[in-house]
Amino acid sequence: MKYILLFFVCQATFAQWIVQNSNTQASFRTVSAVDKNTCWVSGSGGTVLRTLDGGVSWQKLSVPGADQLDFRDIHAFDAQTAVIMSAGDGSEGKAKLYKTIDGGASWKLVYSTDQKGVFFDSIDFWDRQYGIAFSDPIDGKFYIITTSDGGETWKRMNPENIPAVKSGEAAFAASGTALVVQGNTNAWIGTGGENGGRVFYSTDQGQTWQVSETTIKAGKTSGIFGVRFLDAKTGIAIGGNYEDVKEAFLNVNVTKDGGKTWTAASQTIPAGLKEGVAIYNKNTLVAVGPSGTCYSMNWGKTWTKIDDSALHAVSFAGKVGWAVGGKGQIVKFNDVILNQEPK
Repeated sequence: MKYILLFFVCQATFAQWIVQNSNTQASFRTVSAVDKNTCWVSGSGGTVLRTLDGGVSWQKLSVPGADQLDFRDIHAFDAQTAVIMSAGDGSEGKAKLYKTIDGGASWKLVYSTDQKGVFFDSIDFWDRQYGIAFSDPIDGKFYIITTSDGGETWKRMNPENIPAVKSGEAAFAASGTALVVQGNTNAWIGTGGENGGRVFYSTDQGQTWQVSETTIKAGKTSGIFGVRFLDAKTGIAIGGNYEDVKEAFLNVNVTKDGGKTWTAASQTIPAGLKEGVAIYNKNTLVAVGPSGTCYSMNWGKTWTKIDDSALHAVSFAGKVGWAVGGKGQIVKFNDVILNQEPK
């Protein structure tokens, strides 16, 4: 294993990043940390990996007939149970959800559609029974499905209760965090594309939705890529431009009212595309993207660059977390940032 020590200029705060051996060249787009020992990742070529020993070793899990699928999101409940989402057009047989209850020894296809235009972007669960997934718009409305039995069956939400998207508005299946849930009923979706950069939000498990504006720049290849919420009120949205990952503009917004209103976080955000963001503790955030990684110790007010590692997604379980990227990259974080009161 290769050890890289990165020292932050902030009292005695430091981070240790451990580069782990995945034995694959797959492009990983999502990671789900369960606890200090258990983590699942997924990506291109139907690849799904799991560790049960804190990342010392990673087991490749085979999903029958999925070699051509790109698993852009995964939600792991424990070491045995997980639901994965394939991103791709339904008309090409790529809009699918699978579930395992035996640690990946077998997989059940729990949702599939051949409808043209259905392209799943993200999936999340409020608890072990209730979950939600969404796709790019169909007939001007996001295609949203929910489950009440742990992902065994899914039903589409009534599109009449979802605000219409603007011309060119969609979402990015980049980090598994375009959609996030919180508590028992709250959900948020971050959008991109032309006229995007908005946040759709629901307080009733996706049955009805409202939408709000952010200041994150929207364009054909830019907008919001990731969203996270600490509680029902406090949230963050991040993004950028995937065609110009170094483009400098204010790419972080925060909300204190559950997503009804959003404001730009700071003038000090490291420039460039950020795709995934994770909560380390009530004050501390870690963001990753093709333009590098950074952290905030005051809930997004100010940001400090960590390094130039091109990563796509990040997830924490307590003080231990993992981030993933292209070419089989898996990086483990140990005691990343010490607790500090917000400034």
